[in-house]
Amino acid sequence: MLTHSCTPANQIEDGNFRFELPSTADISVLANKILETTVDADPTSLTVSNQPRGNETLVSTLKGRNLQTLGLKHGDMIFVGYATKASQTPATPMSIDAPSSTRLQHSNLWETVQEDAVDIYWHSKDGKIPRGRDARFCKHGVNGMCDYCMPLEPYDAAYQAEHSIKHLSYHAYLHKISPKTGGHPPWPAGICTGCQPSAITLQSQPFRMVDHLEIASPDIIERFLQAWRSTGLQRFGWLIGRYEPYEKVPMGIKAVVEALYEPPQEGELDGLTLGIPWEDEPRIRELAKMSSAPLSIVGYIFTDLDPDPEDRTKNIYKRHPHSFFVSSLEAIFAATIQKSNPTPSRSSPSGAFGSRMVTAILTATEDGKVDISAYQVSEQACAMVDADMIEASVEPGIVRIKEEDRSQDTARYVPDVFFRYKNEYNLEVKKTAKPCFPVEYLLINVTHGFPQSPSPLFRSNQFAIENRPGLEDQHIEDVLRTLARLGAPQLSDSPLTSTSDASKHLELAKWLSDWHLLAFLETTQLVSKVDMKVLVSTVTSPSLLGDPSALNALFKTESWQTLMTFTRESAPSLPSTSAPGPSSSHIDEDIPQDVFDQIAAEEATRRESPSGVGSGVKICPHCTFENPQGETDCEVCGLPLG
Repeated sequence: MLTHSCTPANQIEDGNFRFELPSTADISVLANKILETTVDADPTSLTVSNQPRGNETLVSTLKGRNLQTLGLKHGDMIFVGYATKASQTPATPMSIDAPSSTRLQHSNLWETVQEDAVDIYWHSKDGKIPRGRDARFCKHGVNGMCDYCMPLEPYDAAYQAEHSIKHLSYHAYLHKISPKTGGHPPWPAGICTGCQPSAITLQSQPFRMVDHLEIASPDIIERFLQAWRSTGLQRFGWLIGRYEPYEKVPMGIKAVVEALYEPPQEGELDGLTLGIPWEDEPRIRELAKMSSAPLSIVGYIFTDLDPDPEDRTKNIYKRHPHSFFVSSLEAIFAATIQKSNPTPSRSSPSGAFGSRMVTAILTATEDGKVDISAYQVSEQACAMVDADMIEASVEPGIVRIKEEDRSQDTARYVPDVFFRYKNEYNLEVKKTAKPCFPVEYLLINVTHGFPQSPSPLFRSNQFAIENRPGLEDQHIEDVLRTLARLGAPQLSDSPLTSTSDASKHLELAKWLSDWHLLAFLETTQLVSKVDMKVLVSTVTSPSLLGDPSALNALFKTESWQTLMTFTRESAPSLPSTSAPGPSSSHIDEDIPQDVFDQIAAEEATRRESPSGVGSGVKICPHCTFENPQGETDCEVCGLPLG
């Protein structure tokens, strides 16, 4: 919804209509829109008013003025009146058996109706019930007025009951169902009881858009946690997956996570900094759709882990019933993400309702281990964030209600907000939520788990993960070196002839079936968009590891042939020292290049430090954390350093 635009809704005799016009539009543009909705309207008689009756102004006297100078803003309602043009054909007398087509020509018959004198009398009155000054409660002067002495509406229920009036009068009922405008300027210049939003009572949402979060493989989470184990900094990732029926809940839906994508971020010990929206989002969404089972972004995950200083093998248990489960800042972020990712629905007049974006948190359990917690926030939370009503608090479990703002540029109306709770006597109490309320009123729990027999769409996750500078770097040279080690050029040129060739095909297929590798290859411009679709659909095929010929379609693509050309040209030559004699050269050709590199690195380390103490650190073989040389156990995972 544009900030500098107005959407005046016009209530005319033909019904209610809504127009979207810029605030700089001339009044003639609005007049033409109105005339399009009328039947035989006389343009010279067109009038507008901010009240149902009275204060009518001819549009012809407003020429040259735009909507902004007239004070019309977003959400304003104006009332239109006009006279019909004189008919050029003789009028047809009315009869009870006149055809419907004749009756439709007289769509404004009420304008020519002659009402009784009593109806004309009450049309000219507002019907307010006057009240005298209350000696007990009125504290103002003689000429003042307050809630205790202001006139009542003619349909006031308390007045009707006090005077034993069972039914409303006809004109009192008309007043009750008529739009209440009050005749005041639009917000923030004015507001009345007829147009102000009603109070909000926070309550637990009775439904949830997603019933279960399923991680396709535990390796996905373990790979994600490696960054925190190596640096101690928190990490964030988008959940790539799909939605499926969840049979354990009647008509349930589960989000199945097949991969994670880590956007650019700055991790810290107690939080992280993230840019929203992120630059690669359109590309990642398009790439996810290319898989054999189209994927999308189904949520996000982040870590909140803090090792216990007394026992580094455990983490501090800080998200529990006596503190908080989701902080107010995280709940507002979740509402922002859900609001920007609505779920298409035929059951909604707007075509969208709610959101299926799930928030997953990797945090410590009561015994110090790492586990996943999954949540969503309610539709009330999304609406309150959209209305700019709430903000985060210093206390993580508390949400603050913002103050009302009547300034012209940042106007914000905040209605009364309440929440219910049970007091120490087990009685339900209604309490105002201003200035703050517990964040639990905005949360929805989502169950989570792993499949008993994992069958992930991506068979590998060993390739370097994106946006981990200094920790894991993605280079095309690493891709070409691995392709050469796996014998990809030879497999592409020759058909399957033996069982060993089939196993090599499967090994190559498994390595290619890596989400992070696919996301990286798309950025190298070595694979065209058309061939990228073939690559992604091939390596995510359910029969990939069961059919050795599953890669044949990929081998025929032009981009794959280009990639193989680069692989052959950049294939490293074997070190001359690796072959002690001609008789063993054929054996050395089967040794992977990584083995030679590792041997060379170890020899260089021994030459620099004969005692075996190299860089002064010990790398944990379990979590890769760099420990001081004198340690025997890892400071992070607590396992022996070997």
